[in-house]
Amino acid sequence: MSPAESSQAGGVEPVRGPVRPGGLLDVLGMASVVLDAKGRIVLWSPQAEELFGYSAREALGQYAARLMVDERHIELVGKLFADVMRTGRSWAGGFPILHKDGTTHVVEFRNMRLTDDNGDVFALGLAADQSTVRRLEQDVALSERIVKQSPIGLAVLDTRLRFVSVNPALERLNGVPAEEHLGRTLREVLPHLDADALESAYLRVLRTGEPVIDRSVVGRTPAAPDEEHIWSLSVYRLEDALDNVLGVATSVVDITEPYRAGVEAENARRRLAVIADASARIGTTLDLERTAAELADVAVPELADVAAVDLLDRVVEGRRSTLGPAEPAVLRALAVRAEREAYAVQAADTPGTVARYAPDRLVTECVRTGEAVLVRQVGDADLPRIARSPEAAALLRRAGLHSYLAVPLIARGEVLGALDLKRTRNPAPFDDDDLLLARELASRAAVQIDNARWYQNARTNALTLQRSMLPAHDRVTNGLEVASRYQPAGATVEVGGDWFDVIPLDGDRTALVVGDVMGSGINAAATMGRLRTATNTLASLGLDPAVLLDHLEKTTSGLDQSIATCVYAVHDPLLRQFRIANAGHLPPVRVRPGRPPELLDLPTGVPLGVGGIPFSTTTVDFEPGDELVLYTDGLVETRSHSLDERLDALLALLDGPAHPLEEVCDLLLRELHHPDNHDDVAVLIARAREQS
Repeated sequence: MSPAESSQAGGVEPVRGPVRPGGLLDVLGMASVVLDAKGRIVLWSPQAEELFGYSAREALGQYAARLMVDERHIELVGKLFADVMRTGRSWAGGFPILHKDGTTHVVEFRNMRLTDDNGDVFALGLAADQSTVRRLEQDVALSERIVKQSPIGLAVLDTRLRFVSVNPALERLNGVPAEEHLGRTLREVLPHLDADALESAYLRVLRTGEPVIDRSVVGRTPAAPDEEHIWSLSVYRLEDALDNVLGVATSVVDITEPYRAGVEAENARRRLAVIADASARIGTTLDLERTAAELADVAVPELADVAAVDLLDRVVEGRRSTLGPAEPAVLRALAVRAEREAYAVQAADTPGTVARYAPDRLVTECVRTGEAVLVRQVGDADLPRIARSPEAAALLRRAGLHSYLAVPLIARGEVLGALDLKRTRNPAPFDDDDLLLARELASRAAVQIDNARWYQNARTNALTLQRSMLPAHDRVTNGLEVASRYQPAGATVEVGGDWFDVIPLDGDRTALVVGDVMGSGINAAATMGRLRTATNTLASLGLDPAVLLDHLEKTTSGLDQSIATCVYAVHDPLLRQFRIANAGHLPPVRVRPGRPPELLDLPTGVPLGVGGIPFSTTTVDFEPGDELVLYTDGLVETRSHSLDERLDALLALLDGPAHPLEEVCDLLLRELHHPDNHDDVAVLIARAREQS
């Protein structure tokens, strides 16, 4: 930095060497003329030559009045000249002057008397074109008016970064009178701003001439000492007509309100984005745990560093739950998500576990009152009310928990549980915007969780009913070794109507049944139970398989338009054969030692409940060691493969040396039942045993 730019302690001006002249006089074109006591020109400046048109050779020695004044004004000029020379008082004003080219120009004069060391007197005239003077005066007046009336804070600082001028708007912004700015630096006037950064920017502008445009500055001023404001600052280098650096000009605009409005708009946009994301991601299935996990996934890390979803245990079981003031909350953890927070995860309840929270815990207060609980700044006294145990409180302390928010999950007027949110890494505490967003997320997710809860309860009931209706058969019965498997539909789909049965008959015979009621849920399970009961009753009569299906058809026709498929097969160990009738079901597979497995060629028949077409019975040989595989469509049907491809895959798995039937059942389910096939599966395999 040059000596002209360095600042000195105590406000003492630095010693300066020669500096470049200013350009204002050059802008004016100020001319100098000196007259002797008789009015003759004795000195004539180059500017005078430019202003009046006469060279020094032409002007020197001439009477000024005769050379430059119209004859009509000579007497007046003589009187003014005599007054200045007699009294010594200066005269200033505009006067028409003749240019050498014959034109007349109004010139502004400043005339004064001079005295030399001999006592002789002279007249000094300083002259400038009046139009140039007026233009400069207008520019100055306009600039001054703009500066004073501008709503933008404006200031000029010299090369030592001391205030030279301050407009009223900046006085108001800073809360400091203009006179207390003048001669002082920024750090002296506004000590609560980052003066080092600002002065560095000012010096860079002084050095390079590159302006600073719309730089944001945050801080406090005496105008509002308790509130932070944000200003937009621009800095420009000031230069005169000869490119001398005069200092810097700054403009300051308070953008606090627009900034806050922008922040609020951004927060609103963020909330909408999170809500839109939640709408797409939460409730993709009717699985309770997955729905809760989807809510936690949306909350982390957008809203919290740690999120937990807990439901009241009674609610999970399908019962209403209300808590009294002294009752604990028994919560079942469904999901926990964290953003690299090992200690916080250890402090949380493991999903699937049930925990008891004392009446004074904040999450208990949340589910009891149905109101959100917000602790903006978590202190040591708050941790025991957040954590379930002292050990969990210690882990949360180690994790750096500093802000906590619990929001109730409410659906259809019932409190289901709570969304528990913690911040450990994010330094910002939860605020009102976060509370609003959390409430919106919880409100939307609660409906999805409630749907999943009711569906899960209905599915559990249907599955319990269905399992209660399936047989518990012996592994060996009347010359047959039997194995079976039932696999319910995936959690995202209701329970189906698949069933199987092993029915001992007289004469050492055994009936095997596999069926599938179309539809799902409680109704399908109930219809399946009625058909199974009817089949058992009809089988005890020793009816031919086709006749039995005819009777079963009549039963099905009376069951609310139910439709079912069914295979009914009767094994006779003495005749070493199966008699089989089919009602629209997939064909059984016969596996014979040393031969490839085969789909039995049976009349397909129509499903039960359709009616109008009689069933027929087919007899097939069944020697010791032979196997008969009965199954429902859930084993082989998929969305991505044809049925023929899947049946070929079934035959391929059954080909080869004999294995224990239990292993064969597991193999078929493992290899054939695809996750995308949301249907239940029944498999029944029988192997003929050698009669003793």
